[in-house]
Amino acid sequence: MSPPSSTDLKKTKSKKNKDHHYTDVHGLPCIEKIVASVDETPEAISTNISGTIPEWISGNFLRNGPGKFEIGNNKFNHWFDGMALLHQFKIAGGQVTYKSRFLGSDCYTANSENSRIVVSEFGTVAMPDPCKNFFQRFLSRFELPKASDNDNVSFVTYKGDYYVSTETNFMHKVDPETLETKEKVDWSKFIAVNGATAHPHTDPDGIRPCPFTNHLHLSAIYNIIRVPPTRTMPENPKETLEGATVVCSIPSVDKARPSYYHSFAMSENYVVFIEQPIKMDLLKIVTGKLRGKGISDGIYWDPKLETIFHLINKQTGKLNSVKYHAKALSTFHQINAWEEDGFLVMDLCAADDGKAINNYIVQNMRKSGEALDEVYNTMCRVFPRRFVLPLNADKETPSGQNLNTRPDSTATATKTAKDKVFCTHEDLHDEELHTYGGLEFPQINYAKYNTKPYRYFYGCGFRHLVGDTLIKMDLQGKKMKVWEHPGLYPSEPVFVPLPGATEEDDGVIMSVVITPNKDKSTFLLVLDAKTFKELGRAEVPVNIPYGFHGTFNSTMTHRRYLLERKLEAH
Repeated sequence: MSPPSSTDLKKTKSKKNKDHHYTDVHGLPCIEKIVASVDETPEAISTNISGTIPEWISGNFLRNGPGKFEIGNNKFNHWFDGMALLHQFKIAGGQVTYKSRFLGSDCYTANSENSRIVVSEFGTVAMPDPCKNFFQRFLSRFELPKASDNDNVSFVTYKGDYYVSTETNFMHKVDPETLETKEKVDWSKFIAVNGATAHPHTDPDGIRPCPFTNHLHLSAIYNIIRVPPTRTMPENPKETLEGATVVCSIPSVDKARPSYYHSFAMSENYVVFIEQPIKMDLLKIVTGKLRGKGISDGIYWDPKLETIFHLINKQTGKLNSVKYHAKALSTFHQINAWEEDGFLVMDLCAADDGKAINNYIVQNMRKSGEALDEVYNTMCRVFPRRFVLPLNADKETPSGQNLNTRPDSTATATKTAKDKVFCTHEDLHDEELHTYGGLEFPQINYAKYNTKPYRYFYGCGFRHLVGDTLIKMDLQGKKMKVWEHPGLYPSEPVFVPLPGATEEDDGVIMSVVITPNKDKSTFLLVLDAKTFKELGRAEVPVNIPYGFHGTFNSTMTHRRYLLERKLEAH
């Protein structure tokens, strides 16, 4: 493994940036085709296999992300605005087929029928209907913004069904085999909420998926929602979120300016909601249409605020009276959390600045030369960090001393007031990770190690605006393994365990690798998770934009795996 040579990647040493992870990069390659619109491929097509796709991998690798960035003569402004395109890589017997479909959302249908953008998105405001008269167009600017159902972020499961989601109150049930849109589901029909996280968690015992939602009016509260693991009426296949209940409600510190969140952390007994200084100005958001501004205009970073970790007991719904604070940080994705020896250990990917969300406008991602370098260099790098929260801190706990007594941990937790513990993190990496631009899109062996002590996590290195390497981090010694090839941009790595595996990294890593400067050569990459060596790839003869999140829907059980091995032996 050698450090990158295609760009001169080093930390800026100016006084301005000494407390932040910035870079001084020159010569970044243009990646504009990563945000180019593509056509859907609704019928399965074959892929070209090189190397070997292990035959024990059987199921559908599902991916979600934006796939259409223009409607007629109208263009979306932000990467998050593109119309949701769902992807399926069907893997069986060492072979792979590919198909994709645009999500049949109301906004996609309305946009297509009108050949223009008629539903506002995160960074794009829908213009008034040109067929209306002047007075009607004027009045339409005073209408409150309606939430989009453009679910282009994740694939999630509830009660055994597959849904695609974003951060509004709308999801869509989809068929994982055909990718057809089955049903639009509105969280607010079951719980009084106006938005939802794109990343729910599932308890290790399979009892309850646990999404996180936000109640947005001009006074905000955060709600923890619990959804039953199975249908309340097994004979009703149309059941969706029936039985959802509020576990806990947390008032926002600033009710008119709640924090933006993308996900949350969860241990065996606690949910951790992170109230970070990426703020949402609700007044700006609800008046956005009047001002001709998107939701993104109401989101801002306030470095003067501290980050607050709220702990909620999952069984009782009680909010911990002690608040755990840290310096201002931004986090989109948490890695894992668990309880041990009276502490809650929480690992996450974080940056010292939260302005990046507004940098991912399509125009920026299509830049080249010095303009592209400047966009990248103004974005703070994201690194994996660990916080250690003492669970037994109370009003009797002495102030002014480090409460973290875990051996070999440099994180600190110091009581500074009767209901406040201030925490500092420890890095889960060494200097080598700086040469790979930090790490995002973290994944673990979720099925076996979520909410438990673990050793390995996987992610994308970010020497560009999107991932350009795949990284395996070993927490024993903070060692790294890296997969990289110039001109290739791998997406979020997903770990698929070998059936019956006994070791944490027994399995494979799958990632869709985008080739923006080579036509129709995107491929599904399969790595040996243990060695991080390439096993095989399935090249797709169509172009695919860079997506966000995905999941693997396995059809290979341990019993079937053993049976097939037995038959092979005979």
